[in-house]
Amino acid sequence: MLAPTFSVVVTSYNYRDYVAEAVDGALAQTHAPHEVIVVDDGSTDGSPDYLRERYGSEPRVKLLCGENGGQLAAFQRGLAAARGEVVCFLDADDRWGPDYLRQLAALFAARRDIDFVFSDVRLVGNESGVQGYAKDAADLGYTVLGTWVHARWYGAPTSALALRRALAARVLDLPPGFVANWRISADNCLVFGASLLGAKKYFLPTGNVDYRIHGRNGWWHEQARMREFAAQYRSRCLINHYAAVMHLDAHVLDLAKSEFKTRGRPTWAEARLYAGIAMRGPSPWWKRVERALAILRRGLRGR
Repeated sequence: MLAPTFSVVVTSYNYRDYVAEAVDGALAQTHAPHEVIVVDDGSTDGSPDYLRERYGSEPRVKLLCGENGGQLAAFQRGLAAARGEVVCFLDADDRWGPDYLRQLAALFAARRDIDFVFSDVRLVGNESGVQGYAKDAADLGYTVLGTWVHARWYGAPTSALALRRALAARVLDLPPGFVANWRISADNCLVFGASLLGAKKYFLPTGNVDYRIHGRNGWWHEQARMREFAAQYRSRCLINHYAAVMHLDAHVLDLAKSEFKTRGRPTWAEARLYAGIAMRGPSPWWKRVERALAILRRGLRGR
């Protein structure tokens, strides 16, 4: 099957010291992107002039320099200019190994049903190590109920996310008020939105995404704060918005068994989570118990 075309959206704010490494790495992929869209979000460190000088004559690079609007606004601007079938997002302080897009292309070509792919990340800079959803590739299927009920985050940081463009357009179609609320950590919009809008997700450990820890990036050092009420409340409001778009109600909880069956190799932890969701549905108690037990039996087979 033919591989899809890729648009790479690089978002940057005062990352003059790093942005060229991100853009050059995207351009040097063994599976070449259709385009690299660099969105400078009102930088004050000389980035706009630097980018124009370095990439102004590069036909594969689109430069979008404008006023500061925050990360979500930068995502929206980049997506509006994208023409590829799949959109990959890349923070300007991160970088990709040369085979990242090749691995994504192979999966998207083989699995036309997959809408959303996320990778593991290698911590570089002030930290080291690898973080990912699992050790091996995992077909997550649908993740609507796990996200809606438990706010589960089936994804990765921005630089390890890839969405089919049609899905990305739906995910980022948000009211103006959300732009101000998600000036940072807007990858939550991509991750939560894709789940609630019914995307099929796949975890693909590529070993090709370097997530730079340098003291100025927010996600790594904000994990404790993300567990506080204000951050959790903000995420819940975002989830509720997408749920309202899809008109979800309590009857959807009766689909817990069906959603769980879309998992390729479900973990025991996921089985217990989905059994709990099945017990919340409006069906008669005996039917809820029957579904929960079926979920747990399938989870045991995967242990």
